Amino acid sequence: MRFSMVWETADAPVADFRHAARTLLALAGHPPGHRASQDAQLVVTELVTNAYRHAPGPGALLLELSPGGSLLDVTVRDGSSRPPVVRERDARRSGGHGLRLVVLLCERLHHNDLGTGKEVVARLRLRQPADRPD
Repeated sequence: MRFSMVWETADAPVADFRHAARTLLALAGHPPGHRASQDAQLVVTELVTNAYRHAPGPGALLLELSPGGSLLDVTVRDGSSRPPVVRERDARRSGGHGLRLVVLLCERLHHNDLGTGKEVVARLRLRQPADRPD
């Protein structure tokens, strides 16, 4: 199962991207109230928000579920060639913690240079409720 969405400018509500992730995962048997769906929505929110903030302009989101629905790849493309940077922990800083959360939730995070920008790919293992309590 897959879903894709593109934007021209940073004016599409981030809630639309969260809703898309929530809907796709619900179709695959991960209800919105379960941890797997909530973690996936957080990852989508953080990656899309980073694209908006650091590369306003055209971008794209691609969500791909593995057969069986146990893995979700979240790919966000933007027009900046600058790689994402996980900032040092600093409890006094407001903001700048989102990518660190993505790293903690995902089993893999990497980026690919596209020549005209980049894509950031996060792989999230979607545990069933029996695998990990909510």
